[in-house]
Amino acid sequence: MVVSLEYKKVEDTIKKILFSKKQDNPLQMVVDILYDGFEKYSWVGIYLVEGNNLHLGPWRGTQATEHVWIPIGTGVCGTAAKTGKTELVDDVSADPRYLACFRTTRSEIVVPIKKGSSVVGEIDIDSDVPAAFDTKDAEFLEKIADMLSQHI
Repeated sequence: MVVSLEYKKVEDTIKKILFSKKQDNPLQMVVDILYDGFEKYSWVGIYLVEGNNLHLGPWRGTQATEHVWIPIGTGVCGTAAKTGKTELVDDVSADPRYLACFRTTRSEIVVPIKKGSSVVGEIDIDSDVPAAFDTKDAEFLEKIADMLSQHI
């Protein structure tokens, strides 16, 4: 796979932060880097598994979401947490699982963060651009999720 310089630069920045000296809030720092690193990422959040629910942790975007708690198995986020598989949604208006957060959102990617086979959290990214995410985004974000698993 050919990795674009944009992905590589962001990945290297995240590696430096996560694997340097102890950070006060590494999850928020990663959210900020992802949000600032890609114009097509209009909202970035990390949900953490708490019991049978996902609870919103650090996030960045133009506004907060009302979906602070999501039952595992509900919506795109809950599905990714239940199956442990990355979810790519090209058109959120055509996916009945989508829990509407923002009227401007057109596409979404959700990447589980796992320790072993257990999902402990996930990266949730919305875009105001239809079909904004592809397999390159999925592979890149899965690497980031692997790095984050050591910090949850």
